[in-house]
Amino acid sequence: MNTYPLKEKLILASSSPRRAEILTTVSWPFEAVAAGVDETQKNGEAPIDYVQRLAREKAEAVASTCETGLVLGADTTVVVGEHLLGQPLDDEDAKRMLRLLSGKWHQVFTGVALIRIGGATKVDVETTRVRFAQMSEAEIDWYVATGEPRGKAGAYGIQGQAALFIEEIEGDYFNIVGLPIRLVYELARSMTASDH
Repeated sequence: MNTYPLKEKLILASSSPRRAEILTTVSWPFEAVAAGVDETQKNGEAPIDYVQRLAREKAEAVASTCETGLVLGADTTVVVGEHLLGQPLDDEDAKRMLRLLSGKWHQVFTGVALIRIGGATKVDVETTRVRFAQMSEAEIDWYVATGEPRGKAGAYGIQGQAALFIEEIEGDYFNIVGLPIRLVYELARSMTASDH
């Protein structure tokens, strides 16, 4: 018997307000638990492998503290050319990232891991392409001064004031915000179907 996945409460292995907002938007009940894993990229680790590993490690860290449930881990990173852009260290680092993104296409990768405690684990990745408009130094300074780039992969929030500089998107918008909700739903649905 295939049950509707959104009836099952998720344990979100993240303290990200953006991921929480997306789950709330689709009325998926959840509880957020910060995972606290080391997010250092390993030498030579490809971006897709990196986000999938972190998503799995976050989900496993939280799953180890729970007795039952479905745990969701996610990790998002931005890649432009050879540069992998995580969260900026400070405002100067945010400006450096925005200069790299200005006038170019980049890719957003989100690794997603779902762990059924005592059951299956599924890990996947969503990729979205985004094109930034050319930004002047004044625009970069203004945007960084808003404080919005802090705590965001690639130093921008597409759902906020960075929307002014987004020219084109290919793929899942919610992936750029931080949680490809369609992919999460598909994984949860496949686990629900296979569990019965």
